[in-house]
Amino acid sequence: MTDGVETFSFDENNWQGVSLTQSAAKQIKKLMVQNPNTKGLSLGVKQSGCAGFGYVFEMIENPTEQHLLFELDGAHLYVPKEAMPFIDGTVVDFVQEGLNQIFKFNNPKAQHACGCGESFGV
Repeated sequence: MTDGVETFSFDENNWQGVSLTQSAAKQIKKLMVQNPNTKGLSLGVKQSGCAGFGYVFEMIENPTEQHLLFELDGAHLYVPKEAMPFIDGTVVDFVQEGLNQIFKFNNPKAQHACGCGESFGV
């Protein structure tokens, strides 16, 4: 730390990683089969909502060296390195609540969430 400024390197940091539950892995594999040109699912963050950040999920065809790969039973979850400070240690789950199916995030870095659950703050 120099003059009150902390240095940070995406490449040199020790990440805890992002974990998948069996249910999330099963759903990601299902999406991969339905979209054969994709390599897996990408999980990022964007500024959004009243709490500050929202999760962004999308199918990914061409991951780069700027993505970290987290895998369980053949399910591939890619996370851009720049998202890791916000979601490191997160457990991704897939749940069915009545007729709704949704990915849920247990993010230890989230200090608060908005009332609707669409965004979080760190």
